[in-house]
Amino acid sequence: MRLLIAIGSLAVGVPGLAHVVCSAHEIGTTRVTIRVTGDRYQAEIVTDAQALADKLAAASGLTPGDGLDVPELERRFAGFDELLLRRVTLTFDGVRVQSAVAHAVSSSSPEAAPSVTIRLTGPVPAGARALQWTYGWTYATYSLTVHRAADAQPTTAWLGGGQASAAVALDVPAPAASRAQVAARYLRLGFTHIIPYGLDHVLFVLGIFLLTRRLRPMLVQVTAFTVAHSITLGLGIFGVVSVAPSVVEPLIAMSIGYVALENIVVRELKPWRILLIFAFGLLHGLGFAGVLSELGLPRSEFVTALVTFNLGVEAGQLTVIAAAFLLVGYWFGERSWYRRRIVVPASALIACAGVFWTVERLAL
Repeated sequence: MRLLIAIGSLAVGVPGLAHVVCSAHEIGTTRVTIRVTGDRYQAEIVTDAQALADKLAAASGLTPGDGLDVPELERRFAGFDELLLRRVTLTFDGVRVQSAVAHAVSSSSPEAAPSVTIRLTGPVPAGARALQWTYGWTYATYSLTVHRAADAQPTTAWLGGGQASAAVALDVPAPAASRAQVAARYLRLGFTHIIPYGLDHVLFVLGIFLLTRRLRPMLVQVTAFTVAHSITLGLGIFGVVSVAPSVVEPLIAMSIGYVALENIVVRELKPWRILLIFAFGLLHGLGFAGVLSELGLPRSEFVTALVTFNLGVEAGQLTVIAAAFLLVGYWFGERSWYRRRIVVPASALIACAGVFWTVERLAL
């Protein structure tokens, strides 16, 4: 009963957090593919339609519109071509080219968030030997894949928003990435999926941290979570288990809210908590698998990329716990007011975020 009362009271406070927590889990929502065929090129940007429309509207001084349907999003993008190209740069041998722009908004299902595919096309300048790409309409890591006549397989790089790619030679095959390079790349991607782009996962880990100040119970919870999400991450990537993001993402948000609410009404670790953390870890692993599928895995180093991505995720989670302990737990954990002034208010805020995300994701 106390848990139900807490849920109801926290739901009232959710709208106030809307602008603070409205964007989480952004990594993997954008991908770019460039194809160079003969004397023509095509650059294709696939990203979240609502998020890009909001950014374009804000940059042009218009009011963003929430929950727009596919036809309305199509109309919005129709007037943004010139503005869009201000933060999109494609150069050949250092000379920027002017591209023709086309766009299409689509949704894989009524429940799925619409995506927009933007195609930039044009002629390759005569004698061009290399291209370079920059995309400034995202703050997150995204994949850039380049198909060239010189390559038997496309080459992929990962860039931050606004970051210029390395020059990609058009007439020389790209060197294959070494195992160490693949490992370093996916370790970084796993870490950045938690810090700074995985706010939802960060709040879940903080919810685990807040219930107990003792190291062993905390490690038991983290271990249960790690084992669980490692299982479903592997199963999801290998195609053994497949659950639609429209199902997984709201459940992940619910798990964040539940763990935080339990911190408010329960003073010590209960046996069922470990089982729940394990179950929630299975959900989060499916979320990681969805992101990794969007980013893609190299065929030649599939296992290396999968393992190091998971290690990067673990490093991010342990960093969150270590930071929370050093900033709060070490200094105040033994104080009589620690639960009243830190655990309960922090858990309430995390619960509000979880409830808000649940409502938001169910509405997509």
